Amino acid sequence: GVKYAFGLSSATAALELAAILSEAGKDDEVLVPAHTFTATALPFLRTKSKLVFVDIDPDTFLMDLDDLKSKITSKTKVIVPVHLYGAPINMTKLMDIAREHNLFVIEDCAQAPGASWNGKKVGSFGDVGCFSFHGQKNITTLGEGGMLVTNNPDFEEKILGLRKIGARPYPNQE
Repeated sequence: GVKYAFGLSSATAALELAAILSEAGKDDEVLVPAHTFTATALPFLRTKSKLVFVDIDPDTFLMDLDDLKSKITSKTKVIVPVHLYGAPINMTKLMDIAREHNLFVIEDCAQAPGASWNGKKVGSFGDVGCFSFHGQKNITTLGEGGMLVTNNPDFEEKILGLRKIGARPYPNQE
């Protein structure tokens, strides 16, 4: 359900690219759930962003969207919802919050490939979605692998240049 999909070496690499695409930097706040793998947050430490941890819903272990709303400030730039254990976050409510505050959304779908919210696949709601194909995941390459997906055509050229040290495919020769 997305226009562009880019294979990468890992979901961590996808999250690194997503952090670059978000343009989050020093003095920007990035909201991440308190319960996630370190790869969700690590790229934003590299961009010198301030991590703000959002509590989780004790019933689902997913980001608590009421707590998310309470953590948004004028410095907030990015929300990183994490879909866990095959379960999607309420993306309708999350995207309403993000639009209201003009926030960049990076969906971490590493533990929920194929999950849907209201009939729409996770990874297709936010600005970008990041997937993992690690050997411990539901869909695997029998080793490592990842994918970044987006509907934003402006990101296509940027991602092509960033994902493989600037190497791009040859243009079509007709």
